[in-house]
Amino acid sequence: MSRFGAAPCGCGQHASAFLCDAAPADGTADAGLAIDNAALRAAFPATATRRALLERFGQGAVMAALASVLPLADMRDAFAQGTGTPEKKDLKIGFIAITCATPIIMAHPMGFYERNGLNVEVIRTAGWAVIRDKAINKEYDAAHMLSPMPLALTLGVGVAQPTPWAVAAIENTNGQAITLAKKHTDRRDPKTWKGMRFAVPFDFSMHNYLLRHYLAQHGINPDTDVQIRSVPPPEMVANLRADNIDGFLGPDPFNQRAVFDGVGFIHVLTKELWDGHPCCAFAVPRAMLAEAPNTFAALLKSIVEATAHAAKAENRKEVAAAVSAQNYLNQPVTVVEQVLTGTYADGLGGVKREPTRIGFDPFPWQSMAVWMLTQMKRWGQLRTDVDYKAVAEQVFLALDAGKAMRAAGLPVPAETYRSHTIMGATFNPAEPAAWTQPNIRA
Repeated sequence: MSRFGAAPCGCGQHASAFLCDAAPADGTADAGLAIDNAALRAAFPATATRRALLERFGQGAVMAALASVLPLADMRDAFAQGTGTPEKKDLKIGFIAITCATPIIMAHPMGFYERNGLNVEVIRTAGWAVIRDKAINKEYDAAHMLSPMPLALTLGVGVAQPTPWAVAAIENTNGQAITLAKKHTDRRDPKTWKGMRFAVPFDFSMHNYLLRHYLAQHGINPDTDVQIRSVPPPEMVANLRADNIDGFLGPDPFNQRAVFDGVGFIHVLTKELWDGHPCCAFAVPRAMLAEAPNTFAALLKSIVEATAHAAKAENRKEVAAAVSAQNYLNQPVTVVEQVLTGTYADGLGGVKREPTRIGFDPFPWQSMAVWMLTQMKRWGQLRTDVDYKAVAEQVFLALDAGKAMRAAGLPVPAETYRSHTIMGATFNPAEPAAWTQPNIRA
């Protein structure tokens, strides 16, 4: 049935709300219907005229004609994003002190939240388990999360019960590296890494999945040939210095901080493994979309605008200065600048120039979510079969992000799925099964 005829009319005497002059019977007709109804009434104020047109030509034809002269699609999108006063203005957002959180952090000192009517407190948090627990306990209104975390929370993997959270926007692309201790400068071949100890930030992370895939590609079984442990990012360099680990696949600025402190070197940037891969996300409770749509819209707008600002090369030094402060990353500005500008010391005596060492693109590709789910399955975290596509579309809010990006003047992909080149192999989201096998090789 067409949605034009599905909504109840205000007086209960008509087959469609379009034929009635009263307000919708439920008082909360869907956003698209409200826009279409208003446009039709404005164009044809007389009920008799509207009835005659609709009965003669049909609702679809009439609305298509109106859409040819009015920007109905854009009006529906704007309405759906929320245009009113935020239902809740005072908000708490937890973050981990890494450069992946740049849009969430910089939106505070640079005024992006404030200009969208929000009073946001960004709270530096010790680790991902704490972020997860505070999210579940509703102590945070939104959170900086590793992009697989909302998938795991929604499915109830690694937690007591399912807690639906959603990825509203990707915080960063690339921006990670494998860093090894200085004593391993002669062990650059991963085939020689048996017996080594590695750290990743969290079990449900791109870091864990990329490291495991990288090891498997080189004939190393990540479950038996090496040790992989979860270590909060701010503790990685100290563990490397203390010889508790041999290396880590972790977020910046800690790869660069290991170089800065003289205890490690950058073995490989993750952009060389999967250029454009997602890492962290701006996550919200799924319920926020229905319970506080204006707050959600204002938050997403703030994050997308901050992300767009951070994406421009000419802004990177300004952004580095803003996020390096003691209450944010608490790092030397030179370390953060090296990460954000892509001109950096590699710890082996060289200076590299890689402008896309870290990128900022907020679009949450649902195909990326499918890959993450295959890795949960591959490494035994996900023990039941799930509909990857359905879960991806529930958790990764590509349409909402696309609307916010369009409003900010950013290009929006026409699709939400695409293939990805990962360590030389093509991942096709329509054929995910092969990527659930432990010994897949490129």
